[in-house]
Amino acid sequence: MRSLAKQFGNPRGALGRVAGWVMGRRTSNVRRSRWAVELLDLQPGERLLEVGCGPGVAIAAAATRCNAVVGVDRSAVMIGQARRRNDGAVRAGRVELVTAPVEDLPDFDTPFDKVLAVNTVGHWDDPLDGLTALRRVLRSGGRIAVVTQPRSAGATAADSLAAADTTTGLLGEAGFDDVRIETLELDPPAVCALATNP
Repeated sequence: MRSLAKQFGNPRGALGRVAGWVMGRRTSNVRRSRWAVELLDLQPGERLLEVGCGPGVAIAAAATRCNAVVGVDRSAVMIGQARRRNDGAVRAGRVELVTAPVEDLPDFDTPFDKVLAVNTVGHWDDPLDGLTALRRVLRSGGRIAVVTQPRSAGATAADSLAAADTTTGLLGEAGFDDVRIETLELDPPAVCALATNP
């Protein structure tokens, strides 16, 4: 079981496919991803970047709200699952999927209006550098949503609040402002830090 748990940070091979299947179907994961998309209040003409898109649950929700969604994940296994889940939107040109880590984002011709990261920041090599990189691809006045739900055994609401505090601090250090926290009542709660690129 421990080797499967390791797969959630960077799914690879057969166990990675199992991890992606779990991420794409576990009720709390699906609720958390759809909730995060709702919080961003996407509009039809906006562009969204999701980093650590996993099996594409949030992308599927976002693609019904706006016409340009880019999903990035360092796992080719996750990009494959996201592509299958969003096949119609990919073929229609509304969704683009890219295999890359946050530390090595591709060059994007147009800045994004919104950025989303759901339960991925804790897996980045350097969260501050990652958030700084995301700020560079987000237009001035654009919004970022960083969602965290502690998944360790015995995690509590106190752990969720601590994660929210850490994320708030990192967003401030990366140059974001107007940070606010939203909470989704799961066990433990999911927290979303929403912030603006000045």
